Amino acid sequence: MTALRALTIGGAMIDTIAIIDKNHIERMSMSNADSSYLLLEEGSKTEAIEVSTHPGGGAVNAAVAMARLGLEASVVAKIGMDRRGQILLDHLKKEGVETRWVVRTAEAPTGSSVLISSHDKDAAIFTFRGANVLLGPEDLPPNAFNVDLVYVSSLSNGSADCYPMIVEGTKASGACLAVNPGVRQLSARSGAFRSKLTDVDILILNRAEAEVLVPELVAVFGDGGPRLQIEEGQQPPRLDVRGLSSGGFQMSLVGFLTALLRSGPRTIVVTDSKGGTFVADGSAIYHCPVVSAIVAGTAGAGDAFGATFAALVAEGSDVSVALRLASANAASVVGHVDTQTGLQTRGALDSDLRLNSGPPFVQRWRHDPSMPKKAIRS
Repeated sequence: MTALRALTIGGAMIDTIAIIDKNHIERMSMSNADSSYLLLEEGSKTEAIEVSTHPGGGAVNAAVAMARLGLEASVVAKIGMDRRGQILLDHLKKEGVETRWVVRTAEAPTGSSVLISSHDKDAAIFTFRGANVLLGPEDLPPNAFNVDLVYVSSLSNGSADCYPMIVEGTKASGACLAVNPGVRQLSARSGAFRSKLTDVDILILNRAEAEVLVPELVAVFGDGGPRLQIEEGQQPPRLDVRGLSSGGFQMSLVGFLTALLRSGPRTIVVTDSKGGTFVADGSAIYHCPVVSAIVAGTAGAGDAFGATFAALVAEGSDVSVALRLASANAASVVGHVDTQTGLQTRGALDSDLRLNSGPPFVQRWRHDPSMPKKAIRS
């Protein structure tokens, strides 16, 4: 069978990761919110277990994930004329990712991040976006879109202004469009994002990104909404209980998914960290719990999940299968400190699915977006 061709667009970074023993750094957790903070003592050295450097960035992570799954992957990104940029190019070529659309510029250095990981290993990240903010129309040649799947990761600052052109190029080629926007793109440049919602085939959001959209959806569709109808004796998923909120506005999970589907995208994915992942596709709502894993670092799990899910759905896989394999790939990634070492091949994921035919169990509820109160256990 001919391999699916995929193009990823977005960030290219070099990540420096510091792993700190929990006894060497204090953590403060809020009692009335989900936030936690790592406290660094000013003017003092903190002992690290390890400090290492790795390729990263949303578009690079997604491209490597797809290449390991057997897709013909290429990437559009902007990097500097520096050593970091060369490291990224060499790494992509080693992974079998096509780099002809990667643009080097003398206007800014290659982007980089510093990740401080401790306690639950959910890293605090310092980000220098560098050349990632400079993506322009001239960096998006029409030939680049001659693929089967276009995966758009978070676009930094001014690069987000290219989003409408990216969508138009994707639709002109007939490719499937999967989009995983970041919080800054959804808030500071929401107009460009909203204007192209009807062209999105797969919209992938984490809970924080989803909540940015709540006020605008409430303004059009109203707040609140129904809950999933959970069978007696079963524990409801965390996000179904909690709902989504922002700026004083609140929506139920079902209400949010219904409103967003009615806004245009064909398939909605909402990840909720330890609470698992939800998918709505206009006929059903699915929930897949997280795959159990010993966590070394959480960075890159979202990229692994999104790229895997989009690739499998674009290939024609059933949503439930795509959910399970994407969850397994994300669990493999969090077993390592960096964003790519744990990325699996398709053969490894299929083998894992056969060997572990039980969990994670995917729940499914019938759902009709035209009738907001329909969320019924099938």
